[in-house]
Amino acid sequence: MMQQFYPQVQHSYRFELNKDMHFSAAHFIPSEDAGKCQVMHGHTYYLNITIGGNELDSIGFLIDFKELKNLIHDKYDHSVLNDHPEFNNNFPTTEKLAEQVCKSIQEVLQTRSNKPVCLQVIVRETPTSYVIYRPEQAVVL
Repeated sequence: MMQQFYPQVQHSYRFELNKDMHFSAAHFIPSEDAGKCQVMHGHTYYLNITIGGNELDSIGFLIDFKELKNLIHDKYDHSVLNDHPEFNNNFPTTEKLAEQVCKSIQEVLQTRSNKPVCLQVIVRETPTSYVIYRPEQAVVL
């Protein structure tokens, strides 16, 4: 993967973690408005996840990078996004994927004693197209 520079989310946390990762998945958008995306096709999605917090855990992490990677890979890698329950009532667009990744990560983060927060998820669908998702509560100044 080539080096990327991403838009930064403003916050006042003492620590910020960024993790780049990728996974491969297929999807289709069952709508005439989706054009060619109506047909099943695959992507290698590239993600950048930003997590912030003021406190570290007992070994000095906001969260272990590997835990983040495993959470996303175990859930989505080599799957059909349309088959995931979180997309039963939503089309698996890149925007909705970014939102669901953020929600999945935040569910894990809120169980941790140091309470880090997922501030931003960027999902790159193609080399020239990406989506940024920031949950509303992420704006901490």
